[in-house]
Amino acid sequence: MKDAVGREINYLRISVTDRCNFRCLYCMPEKGVEPKSHSDILRFEEMVEFVRAVAPLGITRIRVTGGEPLVRKGIPSFIRELRNINGIRDISITTNGSLLAPIAADLKDAGLDRVNISLDTLKPERFRKITRCGRLSDVLRGIESALETGLVPVKLNCVMVRGFNDDEIGDFIELTRSYPIYIRFIELMPLGEKGWSQGKYISAEEIKSSIKERLMPTGAPAGAGPAVYYRVPGAVGAVGFITPISRHFCDACNRVRLTADGKLKPCLESDLEIDIKKALREKKGEEELRSLFREAIMKKPVCHHMMPEEKSAHRRHMWQIGG
Repeated sequence: MKDAVGREINYLRISVTDRCNFRCLYCMPEKGVEPKSHSDILRFEEMVEFVRAVAPLGITRIRVTGGEPLVRKGIPSFIRELRNINGIRDISITTNGSLLAPIAADLKDAGLDRVNISLDTLKPERFRKITRCGRLSDVLRGIESALETGLVPVKLNCVMVRGFNDDEIGDFIELTRSYPIYIRFIELMPLGEKGWSQGKYISAEEIKSSIKERLMPTGAPAGAGPAVYYRVPGAVGAVGFITPISRHFCDACNRVRLTADGKLKPCLESDLEIDIKKALREKKGEEELRSLFREAIMKKPVCHHMMPEEKSAHRRHMWQIGG
């Protein structure tokens, strides 16, 4: 299905929870999030019902997000239900990786294709500082389990933060020499804790210019999104750059987001939301769900208005949206 400006929308991101076992400095409050009641959050059955309704409109790709999706029990069964929906060809998860190792095989058996793992530093003490409570060793085990069970290609999402991890660019690139992973350097977006991003933004061009190795353009892996990929000589993996601020890719945006509390968001940055939980709870049926989905797509903004430094306050942070 095409939106009002002709973009083909085939990708649905589903946030299954706004809770997380980390408290990353740029993302969440130190005390965590105010717990929502059980009734505020969509049940897995409701999410599956919605996907089943909109898949005939052209949705072929699903990404499960959070908060941290693996803190919610029953994810493998949820993945299996999604896999059984006609038309869904690609299912992935974005996770911090800390809870992945014990259930990676179950997720693969359920039909999960691949994982994106958020990892902003390779230094244990620094990792503890930015997550406030996490252990790097847990994430590294998660990465290993993803490779071992075939949840590939494994993509590592690294948000570059000036003065915090910009001295580790070379270390991340070095990983691609030995492992078939895709490091994606992502520009910091002003969607987390208010005021945190001031002075910490680094453009992808600046990151690229700091890399001493020769970058050779290469093809994108399965499930390719907006990243532009390169290889360094001798590498088995690749490095990508995602530029939501310096060179936005809104003209090719093919996605909408479903929040854990049942709101459709046509754009990550926009406060525009369409309630589908009410239709689900009132048993309005598939046609009403499709109608709401069409409404969301037709209201999808032409582009976002994010800037390197925060200019406005939005009702929701990244952890409430699902990234």
